[in-house]
Order: sequence, then structure tokens, then C-alpha cells
Amino acid sequence: MAVATLDFHGRVTDAKRVRIGFIGCGSHSLRNIYASLQYLPVELVATCDLDGKKAEAFARQFGAPASYTDYRAMLEKEKPEAVLVVTGYDPKGRPLYPPIACDCLERGAHVWMEKPPADTTADVDRMRAAAQAAGRHAMVGFKKMFVPANVKARELAADPAFGQVGIATFQYPMGVPTVDEIARYRAGDPGGRGVVGFLDHMCHPVSAMLYLLGWPRTLTYYRSSTGAGTATFEFPGGSLATITFAHGAGWNGGMERTQLVGTNGRTIVVENNMRLEMRRDPRLGYGDTPSFYAGNAGEVTSVWEPEFSLGQLYNKGLFLQGYWGELDEFARSILEGRAPNRAGLDHAWQATRIFEAFAAGPGHPIDL
Repeated sequence: MAVATLDFHGRVTDAKRVRIGFIGCGSHSLRNIYASLQYLPVELVATCDLDGKKAEAFARQFGAPASYTDYRAMLEKEKPEAVLVVTGYDPKGRPLYPPIACDCLERGAHVWMEKPPADTTADVDRMRAAAQAAGRHAMVGFKKMFVPANVKARELAADPAFGQVGIATFQYPMGVPTVDEIARYRAGDPGGRGVVGFLDHMCHPVSAMLYLLGWPRTLTYYRSSTGAGTATFEFPGGSLATITFAHGAGWNGGMERTQLVGTNGRTIVVENNMRLEMRRDPRLGYGDTPSFYAGNAGEVTSVWEPEFSLGQLYNKGLFLQGYWGELDEFARSILEGRAPNRAGLDHAWQATRIFEAFAAGPGHPIDL
């Protein structure tokens, strides 16, 4: 029997929902993942955390009827259709998701896991095999693939009037580890937070690039003595993309910037995931006019940005940053009996392969 719930407008609905269990009760999941559940077609049946008191508190806070300290017991007793997993790293800095995801898939549950999914493509391959054998799907929290500004940017870039993307640039405030640090990490020494932080955060600009441009064929990167760096990617169609790892940059003026330059006088700019511009060239001739104000409204720059005055869903960080979008896609894919349309294990493999490639060192092309 369907249970009455609420939709976006606070209206009662009996629409079908996905029964989910939640593994992990930390601060990130509290702020961003659990907080998104109220807007999703899901029913939270249980929470799970190694700390039983936290699991109980989260269950009480978010309306789950049960809590567990062992996710296997949760899966056995509650039999959720899907699980959301937000954990972390083992003592060697390895993501905990691969063994948990494989276990959940083998026990019949679809899996959504936070990023980064793994530190090796071999681990992603194991998750893919488990998903295929179980007839289930797994998805990763690559939120940049669901940021509304990025979704709109992709739509604009797909318009034939935009032309081909000649070059794209992505800026994110993080550092690049040294080859020695990566080697020590591979040998089992997490080496402080350098490599783990790189693995954790590079998912953001890399997943945005994969969503907007597809899979590149080569990577060449450079690292400065400060830890800042650049990575240039070449794509099969001839496009280039550069990720600027702006280590040392301030955050309060906007952490991120994305720019796509087309071949038909148009440029798309996304500032800090919120402000989107489509810059059009009205084709002013050199020395032809005394006024800059040329071109009609359809020929010059268009701007989209939230107004932050009204109590709209689009003004909430859960929506602006892509958390709701990725979780909604996961739930809808289950309800509709299909694979997620992005941020699945293929994208997980690609992002992890790019991480692996940095071990080959700077200054030369690396085949991907």
C-alpha cells in the first residue's frame, strides 16, 4: 500500500518511492545528503553507523524507523532497494567505498556512493563486475555533473550556433602532489593529506570536464614549486581543456570558474557554480562605430543567476551545488528501471584513471 508523502509544494501525494538505507552518519551527510531526502522520492527505512548513538540520533532526526551498527544486518533485515553510502578513508588513505559497494550490490541493493569512488581503476572494475552480476546499478556523487549552471552550459554548448568547443578552462583551488608523494601513497603511506586531498577534490573539476566535453585521450601536466599546477587534456575531436589547480588562491571571491570557448564567436562562463554567462560577439568591425552598444538583445551577452530574495528551491545550496540533482537522478533511475544517465561507474572509472595518470609525472603526454 502506498504511503502518503509530500511533494515540492507541500501537497500530499501517494507517488511510488524507493526504500533506502543510509550507511554513514557524519557531518557532510548531515548537511548535504540527509538534508536532500525531503525533496526526493525515497523512504528512509534505516540508518547505519559504527557509532550506534549517532545512528540512532540520525534515525530519529530524519524519521527512519530503525538504526544499525552493521550495514550487513541492515541489508538482511530491512532489505532496502537501494543504499546511500557516505563513509571516508581507511588508515592508508584508500576510499572505503569499493568493498562496501560490492557487498551491497551482491546483496541486491542499488548503490549511490559519495566521491571519490576509488583510488584505482581495478577497484572500479570490481564494482562494475558486482553490479553487472547482480543486475543492479551504482552511481557516484559527482555533483558537478548536476550543478544547474553546468547543465545549462552543456545545453548551450550543444547548440549548433555555438560551434565546436575549441578550448575549455576549469579553475579549482587545490594543489598537485609530487610524484614521490604519489609513489609513497601507492606503497601504503598516505603521506599526510596531500595525495588524499588531491584524490578527494580533483573529482570536482575532472567530473565537470567529463560531463561537458567527454573522455580525453591524453593528459599533460605541470606542477609549480608551490604545489599549484595545470593539466591540459586533448580530446579526439581536437578540443583542448585545461584544469588550473589554483593552490594558494583565496576562496571568498569565488572558488571555481569554468569557461568554454566556441568557434562561432560565443563563450560560456560559469562563475562559482552560480552565475552563467553566454557571451556573444555582435561582430563589431575595427573602427567602424563610435558606440560599443551595438547588437540587439539576441546578439549580445545573456546572464543567468539566482536572485536570493525569494524562498525558491533553486536558491538553496542543496540545489545550486548539485546534491539534489544527483540523488534525484539515482532515485528516478531505480523507479524507471534504467541505468543512471551520468555519474555511473563508467564516469567513475574515467575520473579514477585520470587520478592514476598523475603518477606518470609532469612534462610529457600521458595516454589515457
